[in-house]
Amino acid sequence: MWHFRVGIRFKLLVLSSFLFTIPWLGYKYMWELENYLLLGQEQTLMGTARAVATALHERPTLFDTQASYQQDVFPGRDLYAHRIVDPIRLDGGLADWLDYKHLAINYGESYVLGESENYQREDLHFTHMVGIYDAYLYAFFEVTDDHTVMRDKNSLRVDRNDFLHIALTDREKRFHRYLISNYSSGWVNAWELPPVNDSFRPLGIESRIQGHWETTEQGYNIELRIPLAMLSDKIAFEINDVDDTEAPQVKLKIGTANPAQPDSLGTVLVPSPEIERIVKGLQHSGARVWVVDKHKRVMARSGDIFSSVGLEARLAKPLPPENLWEEFEQEYLFPLYYHILTRPPDDFVDELTDAYALEGQDIDNALAGAADSLWRLTPDNKAVILSAAHPVYLDDKVLGAVVVEQTTNGIRSLKNKALEDLFNIILLVMILGTLALFLFASRISSRIRKLRNETEQAIDGNGKILSNIPVSGTRDEIGDLSRTFHSVLDKLQQYHNYLEKMASRLSHELRTPVAIVKSSMENLSLESPTPQQQPYIDRAQEGLQRLSKILTNMSEASRLENALQATEPEEFDLVALLHSCSHGYQLAYPERTFYCDIQYKELKLWGAPDLFVQMLDKITANAVDFSPPGGRIDISLMTENQKPVLRVSNQGKLLPEDMQEQLFDSMISVRHEESQETPHLGLGLFIARIVAEYHKAKIRIRNLADQSGVEVILQF
Repeated sequence: MWHFRVGIRFKLLVLSSFLFTIPWLGYKYMWELENYLLLGQEQTLMGTARAVATALHERPTLFDTQASYQQDVFPGRDLYAHRIVDPIRLDGGLADWLDYKHLAINYGESYVLGESENYQREDLHFTHMVGIYDAYLYAFFEVTDDHTVMRDKNSLRVDRNDFLHIALTDREKRFHRYLISNYSSGWVNAWELPPVNDSFRPLGIESRIQGHWETTEQGYNIELRIPLAMLSDKIAFEINDVDDTEAPQVKLKIGTANPAQPDSLGTVLVPSPEIERIVKGLQHSGARVWVVDKHKRVMARSGDIFSSVGLEARLAKPLPPENLWEEFEQEYLFPLYYHILTRPPDDFVDELTDAYALEGQDIDNALAGAADSLWRLTPDNKAVILSAAHPVYLDDKVLGAVVVEQTTNGIRSLKNKALEDLFNIILLVMILGTLALFLFASRISSRIRKLRNETEQAIDGNGKILSNIPVSGTRDEIGDLSRTFHSVLDKLQQYHNYLEKMASRLSHELRTPVAIVKSSMENLSLESPTPQQQPYIDRAQEGLQRLSKILTNMSEASRLENALQATEPEEFDLVALLHSCSHGYQLAYPERTFYCDIQYKELKLWGAPDLFVQMLDKITANAVDFSPPGGRIDISLMTENQKPVLRVSNQGKLLPEDMQEQLFDSMISVRHEESQETPHLGLGLFIARIVAEYHKAKIRIRNLADQSGVEVILQF
């Protein structure tokens, strides 16, 4: 009758194939969800940018006062008025500017007006920036001057000292010049100068321009406040350095532009209040909106990137648990899940916090007339920001661009929420699957362990087969293996019995012909053989002696096993036994030197002293055979790791590295046949191992550390 056999591999394959679908479903679910959400977010941002740009199309008044019609802008000459959060106190201390100093520009050799061949930085340089608060333009100058010259109180001239020269155009495009100088540290107002020539004769005080001049150790500081109503988009500042009061001529001029030439003035970009009013309504749209001119300078912005998550931010914050399951999720499951998932960060580095100019491929494409989007990582790699840029047109010309930004934190939160639910299902399936596999594997492992135990119990430590294992009736691979083991052990037991009986039978059968040959040779030797015959008779008798010794060795191992079973253990002194044996060995092998080193005065062992001596004889005989004539053989008994250790070492030939663990097996020998004077069957160390195990000792053999010989170690 044919039986269908279900193997272990087939069972494991069937059970495991179900689990393989879980990661595939999770992968597809996660990536498809995220890709669709990201695509939707990108389209939404592009639509927002297009809507804001539509509100700014064909409105030239929003850009014509912001230097947007210039072909090029130059940092340091064309200034950007940063928006200041808190009012500035005009005291010359510059403490109110600390949060903005990283935005300031340092003016040195590149900004020298006039000859600069003999310029030395320590002569004059300064740091400068402008900002806007309320209806005023604020500016500060931190001047480093090697020799500061203040205006003489009795002098009517305002230019025979260090001074600040200012030029600007008003809303009607009229050109104005002003000068700032002072007698000492304190409050200052600007002197108005003639606009059309190089004269520094003041026309009067311009009280609307106010500031503070403060002398410092390295030079002086100037803080100014100019009403926005006084200027349009052209301005220049120039620091004039006078070092000699006797010859009060300007030595050095450094500035943003030349204030004496109306055509050379630089521009100042003030964030457009009207554009800001247009985009202000978008600050609650979940996005950060920028409006830039064609030089990528920021004209207005609205919103905060930290709250611009793209989706509901509440998804990132777990709600309070409403039942035991939700409490279990938040207490135990979510901490496990978020070793793999990552929560969107509440804080990350925003490199555009104080930006007054933007960069990016999307902005370049928008200013070229093509709307575009861009993904970028924050500098700390914590968040991903998506930006969409759309051009702003005037008569088919691009005047600027609208840039809308959002993080992907909302999508990541939504994905995490979906994966939390998915992981709950996966965890449940994995637990059930793991439990099924565990039970199945436990069943298999228990059967394998049972087979292993039965096999170990069938064979003793010396390789003798004691009994056979039961025949299994299970129709799978383990059952086949059990039946194979049973068949193999049965055949090995028969073969082992044959070998065991063959030695005794062979010994018995050979002894009769050997005795006949021996008696014949003795009779032949009594008949007075001729001198030519005597060598042949001697060689024949020598062969008979070797053959007799071989027969004796063949039965020695079996006799020893029988002797061990019949011997009653007794207590004996190992120290006295070693001393006695070493003296005997010295007499038996006079061509070798025996040295005995024993740390113990007395060491009692339980066993058979006669058999122990037989073991020492085997070990010593090996040491003598493998040591050169006149060589030294050491017998030592010492304590190592609080246990007695017996060592027998000899000088001479080393053991092969791959044979050291096999020399204690039966019928193993490393002797060269041509060098043997007496027969050896490889039983000496095998017998030594049997006796050592009987005395509860572990025996091993190895080469000496200095490679001078070999040692046998017995650890009790």
